[in-house]
Amino acid sequence: MPRFHPLEVTDIRRETRDAVVLTLRPRPEDAAAFAFTQGQYLTFRRDFDGDELRRSYSICAGLDEGCLRVGIKRVEGGAFSTWANETLRPGDTLDAMPPQGRFHTPLEPGRARSYLGFAGGSGITPLLSIIKTVLSREPKSSFTLVYANRQTGSIMFREELEDLKNLHLGRLSIVHILESEGQEIELFTGRIDAEKMDLLFRLWIDAESVDTAFICGPEPMMLTIADGLRRHGLADEQIRFELFASSQPGRAKAQAASRAAEAAAHACEVSVTLDGATRTFRMPKDGTSVLDAAIAHRMDAPYSCKAGVCSTCRARVLEGEVEMEVNHALEDYEVRAGYVLSCQCIPLSDRLVLSYDE
Repeated sequence: MPRFHPLEVTDIRRETRDAVVLTLRPRPEDAAAFAFTQGQYLTFRRDFDGDELRRSYSICAGLDEGCLRVGIKRVEGGAFSTWANETLRPGDTLDAMPPQGRFHTPLEPGRARSYLGFAGGSGITPLLSIIKTVLSREPKSSFTLVYANRQTGSIMFREELEDLKNLHLGRLSIVHILESEGQEIELFTGRIDAEKMDLLFRLWIDAESVDTAFICGPEPMMLTIADGLRRHGLADEQIRFELFASSQPGRAKAQAASRAAEAAAHACEVSVTLDGATRTFRMPKDGTSVLDAAIAHRMDAPYSCKAGVCSTCRARVLEGEVEMEVNHALEDYEVRAGYVLSCQCIPLSDRLVLSYDE
């Protein structure tokens, strides 16, 4: 089970007015644990006024850069992102879990594949890692990136993307779509909607040549893009997506377990296995998630976003029945095999057996 390790902040680069890029260094004994796959993310934790807050940020470095970097864009009212942008300094230490996430496909150096990427705002972060790695390790492959932002000044990694395009001539194509800034080509101005998707495929992108499409950004944009990709012939297995956990609160308050509710008949007996140890407790069947109940009973259960997005809290139900309120992380075959996101897992039966070790 992933645990937190200290990472030293060795460099902080101001990327845009409201975004920074952190370069991080693990301790020598933790170096192997922080080897990553392109498109993965790190989960950080920090106490704010006595409350632990966890946030996930994607790695933006390529596999061959020999470093660990994440991009953090300040979110209005976001405690962690504001602190990282305004207070964090080189030499500080961050607690982080080893890299996680499945926003990638296996690389095949001998293949000539065509990739398509859609990014919205800071959704470029994992895609940058994927683009760098594909261009480096699949020398016959090409990548087309459609990158949506509000205006030119908010484009993260703009110069780095241009440098990559110049370095890999003919293999990287970049389309910038700006919501509030006019451009010479009208197609590249405004929001990405169904009509713009149709125009992109009619005038700019050859859908039949695309092997894999990656999408990362806010949920409404991602749903529109995914629908457009399907309408133009891409199958679900060709579409990979990473969703922003936009429903996370700025500050996470611990939920207190209700003794009265636990004592009531409308409760569930839960057995949770974590790192080989099993603990049993009772929790109310009042909409409380298994993850929150486990934390309230002082279990160090893994989690990051608490929004059904990241899969850090993935566990398997061995006995009993549950309902998942939101699932943006698990594949259908995983759900059929009994896996759940414990942050979204609401008990329906009177007894539940769940394991994080499966």
